[in-house]
Amino acid sequence: MSTLVDTPVQDWRESAAGWRDRLLASPKFRRWAATFPLTRPIARRRAGALFDLVAGFVYSQVLLAGVRLRLFDLLADGPLTEAELALRLGLPREGIARLLGASVALKLVRPRTGGRFGLGPLGAALVDNPAITEMVLHHTMLYADLADPVALLRGERAERALAHYWPYAETERPADLTDAQVAAYTRLMAASQPLVSGEILDAYDLRRHRRLMDVGGGDGSFLCAAAARAPKLALTLFDLPAVAARAESRFAAHGLSGRAQAVGGDFSRDSLPKGADVISLVRVVHDHDDATVAKILAAARAALPVGGTLLLAEPMAGTSGAEAMGDAYFGLYLLAMGSGRARTPAVLTELLHAAGFARVRQVATHTPLLTGLLVAKLD
Repeated sequence: MSTLVDTPVQDWRESAAGWRDRLLASPKFRRWAATFPLTRPIARRRAGALFDLVAGFVYSQVLLAGVRLRLFDLLADGPLTEAELALRLGLPREGIARLLGASVALKLVRPRTGGRFGLGPLGAALVDNPAITEMVLHHTMLYADLADPVALLRGERAERALAHYWPYAETERPADLTDAQVAAYTRLMAASQPLVSGEILDAYDLRRHRRLMDVGGGDGSFLCAAAARAPKLALTLFDLPAVAARAESRFAAHGLSGRAQAVGGDFSRDSLPKGADVISLVRVVHDHDDATVAKILAAARAALPVGGTLLLAEPMAGTSGAEAMGDAYFGLYLLAMGSGRARTPAVLTELLHAAGFARVRQVATHTPLLTGLLVAKLD
């Protein structure tokens, strides 16, 4: 049995890190850093970042209030005064003054001339953007589950709103879920799909393929977007029976019935239909634990021909500039949901290799915060 022995370099780094931590934790040093000209800007930035962590929930509630009141849609028609907004939103003057002050501070709203208020840069991004507004409204369930985060981490919260919302995460037989049970989360995924579809389709050209099968494809929103980009591409959707029935209706509404088929089943138990030369897993893998992911990837491998391609697209941990998204946001969201975790591209690559995909490469997307993309080939 071997043991790890620290090298002199590792010992030095650990000692330096310990010294730094003790220094930063010292109230005396913090007072000095806040007044010394060279360290003052750093101290202020860190104090602001720490306060943002403390106040983050309040910021999210300002956003939620604006979305619920449709404040940003109202201002999209033109700037309004505080009195006009109070009347239209049904708020007392004190309430609208507080909301506008908070919204200006968060760059959701901007003061205009004549005592009026218009859209700020972040508020403008919410106008005619159902993907974001639906997610903002959806997060009320996450806030409820995080009311006692320590209890959640200890596994003491038996009743969780998100677990009910995503019923497949904890049920023994997902294929038995009814239309009523899948309706809410299927609508949410459809509303948010445009944010992701464009990222994937811009990064990977599907016109080189003959048939695409989208596994866990919801109501078919991604396949409808793919159909517009690749007019000759045949389409198959595989999802739970109740969800697949919704996809059939969507295909019919988009005039794709002769080109697209929806197959119902459980990808953790059932074989996938054969015939596709490319399979997509869009925001599927991070919802599941490693054992289930292994089954999904093995099923995809079995369904693909030699030379087939697997597209794995989802938000990934360790994304540069969005590190908090993976381990902080998705770490607790998926814990409340009851299944899954965000994974780095390296971890996902290991899972793909274990499933038999020899060649895996990461393809850049325009907005990695929204989705990363791995392309795996089957030799």
